[in-house]
Amino acid sequence: MGSDRGTYPEDGEGPVREIELRPFYMDVCAVSNHLFDKFVRDTRYETEAERFGWSFVFHLLVPPDMAAKVKKTAEAVPWWYKVPGAYWRHPEGRGTHLKGREDHPVVHVSWNDAVTYCAWAGKRLPTEAEFEYATRGGLEQKLYPWGDELSPNGKHQCNTWQGIFPNMNSAEDGYVGTAPVRSFPPNGFGLFNIVGNVWEWCSDWFSRDFHVSGPRANPVGPPAGTAKVIRGGSYLCHESYCNRYRCSARTSNTPESSTGNLGFRCVVDSN
Repeated sequence: MGSDRGTYPEDGEGPVREIELRPFYMDVCAVSNHLFDKFVRDTRYETEAERFGWSFVFHLLVPPDMAAKVKKTAEAVPWWYKVPGAYWRHPEGRGTHLKGREDHPVVHVSWNDAVTYCAWAGKRLPTEAEFEYATRGGLEQKLYPWGDELSPNGKHQCNTWQGIFPNMNSAEDGYVGTAPVRSFPPNGFGLFNIVGNVWEWCSDWFSRDFHVSGPRANPVGPPAGTAKVIRGGSYLCHESYCNRYRCSARTSNTPESSTGNLGFRCVVDSN
């Protein structure tokens, strides 16, 4: 687990270390809009984005008639807009819909939302160690789930950004935003979009260095923290800005946060 070739020192990808894990099963895909809709219809659950009344949407995806009216975030990330009415069923805000995107990953779900879905489904979120093991698909210390070359033979293997971030996406991989959950070839374990497409929540609290001397058998991260681990990168990741679509890459977000490029998938124990 981990890498000594990490791009962002603040992420704490290293050191490379041997980890022991109990067997587990992982969903082959991220949770789709269709599946999340079944959950909501069954439970009448209201996501945190719905309760807050807004969520973060990437600026190029905000409808033109709305872009001039919404509030931008901090100067450090001006490409994120706080869009009123944006939540999983209306991903770009009021007036947008899921027609044709039923099989895309659900987004605008917080860590708390994801945990609630998992409980309904009789599953749980993966630990960070489980997620990385699953991401690698049986390969050891490769940059990506398929090897060390991002686009072997010029073929895209995942949904990331092509062009000049954040204002021009050439969409050479076929997608500007999310892609269907079974897009691109699966990895060696049969898992689809385990990198790219949308960030995915893990169960662990994030720490830059807890794992340096932490447990090596079935690690679950530190006992407390302020942000949860997210893994896999998204359709917004680009080498010039955030090449966290690598197997060892990691970052975090607060448990109540939601964005248009953040989803999840579930695991269950193998008993």
